[in-house]
Amino acid sequence: MPTLLDYRRRIRSVKSTQQITRAMKFVAAAKLRRAQEGVFAARPYAREILRVLRSAAARVDTTTHPLLERRPEEKVLIVVLTGDRSLCGAFNTNVLRRAITFVRETSAAKKELIVVGKKGRDTLRKRGFHFLGEYLGVSSRVDFSAAKDIAAQIAELYAKKEVDAVYAIYNEFKNVMVQNLRAEKLLPIDPAILAEQSEPRRGGHGDPLPHDLSASGKSMLVDYIYEEPVEQIFNGLVPRYLEAEIFRILLESAAAEHAARMTAMDSATRNAGELIDKLTLEMNKIRQAAITKELIEIVSGAASALS
Repeated sequence: MPTLLDYRRRIRSVKSTQQITRAMKFVAAAKLRRAQEGVFAARPYAREILRVLRSAAARVDTTTHPLLERRPEEKVLIVVLTGDRSLCGAFNTNVLRRAITFVRETSAAKKELIVVGKKGRDTLRKRGFHFLGEYLGVSSRVDFSAAKDIAAQIAELYAKKEVDAVYAIYNEFKNVMVQNLRAEKLLPIDPAILAEQSEPRRGGHGDPLPHDLSASGKSMLVDYIYEEPVEQIFNGLVPRYLEAEIFRILLESAAAEHAARMTAMDSATRNAGELIDKLTLEMNKIRQAAITKELIEIVSGAASALS
């Protein structure tokens, strides 16, 4: 049976763990705030580059671009985004489980992987997977240069026809409590994305004018004057769009990881408090029993002396 000393040691140990989990919660909350700011700051750029890309796509033959070429998916590249550290609940486990299931279910004859995050690399390597690329330390501080490197590698693989399709598996940030597990197709770029607009009217020179939505939700027409050939602009915008998508996915995954860690550490802190209360109650019971036993012994001794 545990003694009072055992309970005191256990309570002291749990309190130390509670201090650590509380500190990790505050750190994750600060990182989450910065990650959210990064997501909100990246959205206007992604929105504008997509708007210009749609405008250029309406004026050129998009089927000639190598990143828009559609082929039978015999060789598939999967980009798996996890965190570099644990203690974030089921964040990494859900992504890895989805990635392994995706690899098993896809009908492609050849499957290649690019991993972003140490946890994904270690787990998948133990399972015997081979990687075309590893990117570590990205989630702690997402930088656009990392997105450019990843986008350049997958664009080169696709343009050289070494892969026929590229998918990204990651956690999309919804809010602090909810992260959506996504398996998103990056390449080839879906033509519906470039044609996602109303029927354009014709400008003075026969060029279609792209539609856009203003802040009030009303449809407005935006015209663009291109100094360079439209084909040249379109060919340059497609890789920029891919970089913006990779950057957005990295930001979403980082924000989701920080949110999951903050939630997990908050739950751990509360559980530690409940455990401390339970241990304190048990310790008080044992101490009360010891005091009662001593009082009984004193009373019994006094009664024997009087008799």
